[in-house]
Amino acid sequence: MTVYDDRFSQYITDLFAAQDDGLRHALEDSPKQGLPAISVKPEEGRFLQFLVRTCGVRQAVEIGTLGGYSGIWIARGLLPGGQLITLEREPRHAAVAREHFEAAGVADRVEIRIGDALETIRSLSAEGPFDFVFIDAEKSGYRAYFDWALANVRIGGVIAAHNAFRHGALVDPHNTEADTEAMRAFNRRVASEPRVISTIYPGGDGMVIAIKNVE
Repeated sequence: MTVYDDRFSQYITDLFAAQDDGLRHALEDSPKQGLPAISVKPEEGRFLQFLVRTCGVRQAVEIGTLGGYSGIWIARGLLPGGQLITLEREPRHAAVAREHFEAAGVADRVEIRIGDALETIRSLSAEGPFDFVFIDAEKSGYRAYFDWALANVRIGGVIAAHNAFRHGALVDPHNTEADTEAMRAFNRRVASEPRVISTIYPGGDGMVIAIKNVE
């Protein structure tokens, strides 16, 4: 029997993903600044950092900055000299994130670009290929973001996407909300893509992970 609940989540966090002042400040201050409390959980952040360092990432892209919490984890996993470009639609969110990046000591390796990500990624393509792309934005855009990432990461590059489970909604046959249906379609899209090896990391709210295998 598979057993996973909040107790195991807390166990992983306490043992492997303990937060320092910079991470704690970003997580706790974001809601105080009026941002939605939808950041990744510490165990998910640690997993992102683990992926980034394991894959030897120098050039990373994050779609959806919010308050910068996940970006701090990613930035701390980069190889020396690496850079994270993080895309945020809301100027207010970007301003809060910028302060959090500075407080966490990663501002020197993070660049925030403000605007609609569906537009921003078009110009970003000229700066690739990238080693890592993390998607955590509006669910209706996930498939377009994945298609862009697939075309713009190197062989062996990693694409990750948050909220694979939609807080359990995806396995509820009665839930037909637009975001739920969008995530169902997205998960099917990734699972059926022959150019990647993919799965879902089941921690937190679930994270789709895809490694580009061929062009």
